[in-house]
Amino acid sequence: MFIVLAITLLVIAVSAVSAQGEGERYFDDTGHTVRGPFLVFWETHGGLETLGFPSTDEFVQDGRLVQYFERGRLEWHPENPPSFQVQLGLLADQMDWDQPRLTASQAQTGPNCRYFSETGHAACDAFLDFFRDHGGLDVFGYPISEQYIDRDRIVQSFQRARMEWHPDKPANQKVQLTKIGRLAFDFFKLDPSLLDANPPPDRPYNITRLTARASVKLPVTARAGKQLIYVVVKDQIGEPVVGASVTAVAHLPTGDKVIPFDPTDAQGKTAAELEFTQTKAGDYVFIDVTVTYQNLTAATRASFLPWK
Repeated sequence: MFIVLAITLLVIAVSAVSAQGEGERYFDDTGHTVRGPFLVFWETHGGLETLGFPSTDEFVQDGRLVQYFERGRLEWHPENPPSFQVQLGLLADQMDWDQPRLTASQAQTGPNCRYFSETGHAACDAFLDFFRDHGGLDVFGYPISEQYIDRDRIVQSFQRARMEWHPDKPANQKVQLTKIGRLAFDFFKLDPSLLDANPPPDRPYNITRLTARASVKLPVTARAGKQLIYVVVKDQIGEPVVGASVTAVAHLPTGDKVIPFDPTDAQGKTAAELEFTQTKAGDYVFIDVTVTYQNLTAATRASFLPWK
């Protein structure tokens, strides 16, 4: 009964939003559509920078209508007042990314720190600035940890997100958000088919990004001989790209050699043969591959080791 009510109320909300303007947006990058109140929330709470692309369409999880994004999960709460009916899921809380509470004197301190007594942790410096500038409690919730190191990177968990410090990035990109939506999707062991692209039937399919992978038949070869090079090209949602142009350059001791390929087939695959001589045992031969399709390009690299 609750599921039926939630879906019915969402349809009503979508109709109301559509009457005021565009009520849905399809994303070629992932093959999913964001609709109605979820779209309004996405657009008014940071969009791509904060939530990223949709990873699923909306579906029911544990009796609640939800939609997963790269960096969060939107939830439909019809029992709440209108301005609070769409909320971000408490994913970090649910995945147990919290740390024990601290007193104000135990938490991190400094001139640009704020202690949150609700959860017993402080946000400081660049993380606090990002918190204030990108939606505050509505988007991130309260901090549930202090800053800590994860895989050689400074991070901090909030109820709905996790911030990462990237010192190698430009000034306005040093704080980035973990793709917590996908991590949570896997944590909850949800049906992987929910991630499959679901374009509207009346919408043309647009390829917006290429992914190229190259490999060789023989990882280790003689110092002279032939090598078969394989290339696979897929689009932004993992579908094979038919008719992509592929060229490669092998960097040999005798000089660079251009390798022409046939266009990719129905499986997005193509292959070509490289004949080589006078290589040095123990020195890798690198092969740089370039793929073009319409106005898109992608690059990848393969290698093999002459030894015998």
